[in-house]
Amino acid sequence: MNLLTDRLSEEGRDESYTADPAWCDTHLGLHEAQGDASVPGFDVRLSARMLGANLLLEGLIEGGSEHTCGRCLARYGAPIREPFRLVLEPAGQRIPAEPEGAEALASDGLCLTDELETGWFRGPEIKLDRFVAEVLLLALPVQSLCRPDCKGLCPGCGVDRNEQTCDCSEARPESPFAALEKLRGTLPGGPPEGETR
Repeated sequence: MNLLTDRLSEEGRDESYTADPAWCDTHLGLHEAQGDASVPGFDVRLSARMLGANLLLEGLIEGGSEHTCGRCLARYGAPIREPFRLVLEPAGQRIPAEPEGAEALASDGLCLTDELETGWFRGPEIKLDRFVAEVLLLALPVQSLCRPDCKGLCPGCGVDRNEQTCDCSEARPESPFAALEKLRGTLPGGPPEGETR
């Protein structure tokens, strides 16, 4: 996903890119970042134009993602529709303080700030792959749920509580202070069992 900056003007230029599953596997690293989430493919549409010496990118990423529910383990699909806006200043002779930023500016012609909405660019061409991957990763859910009211699996028999009920009793978890209660009266200087201070 490359953008030729030397062809841009204040009138703007529309670009579109399509990412296939191979691009997603290479650039998103979902197995490490988001468990077993997957993005089978998506489209990027953007408008790029110069604002004086600065470069403005506005656009939309659309597609879908697939996840495993963290409660009932069902696979489900979720749409991705993520708008973005990025303002880039010319880097000039500036060198980012972080080694990762300096490396990105040298290899991609693009270095983002922490806000992911501003940064610097250098050269006649910038590579948008890392930026698009960052936007996509932030668009994915932190906790994967097939629906907000998912009842999950029964911890006793494993039945999916969204589809059927079971006769398992809900065991109340033991108080986190139960271990301390057992120690009461066994330590020197403590009150005898059954007596409180």
